[in-house]
Amino acid sequence: MVNILFIAGGGALGALLRYWMSTQMHNIFGRDFPYGTLSVNVIGSVAIGMLYVVSVERFTANVELRAGLMIGLLGAFTTFSSFSLETLTLIQSGQQFKAVLNVILSVTLCLIGCWVGMAMGKQI
Repeated sequence: MVNILFIAGGGALGALLRYWMSTQMHNIFGRDFPYGTLSVNVIGSVAIGMLYVVSVERFTANVELRAGLMIGLLGAFTTFSSFSLETLTLIQSGQQFKAVLNVILSVTLCLIGCWVGMAMGKQI
């Protein structure tokens, strides 16, 4: 039951952070490209890589805390379903270049982000 509370709390915070980050990115860069989704996915990938190393390999954080942060917070913060919808919407609106760019940037930057996060975690 404690796991569920940690996940729910982390999820609520992650969803609010995602909304805030996406809104900020759209305010800065506009809505012609899914900047908000791309940014939260890259940041979330860095964070989960670092958090994994720190909480599992370095310090063995308790299970509830790890679940709240990795499943709740970062699960709600990152937005793969939004990425999928936005990419298909770009394709359907005839913006194939932007759709392909979104796929390439999202996959590449998120994998690199996770690797960077893991490297950062190993430095702690």
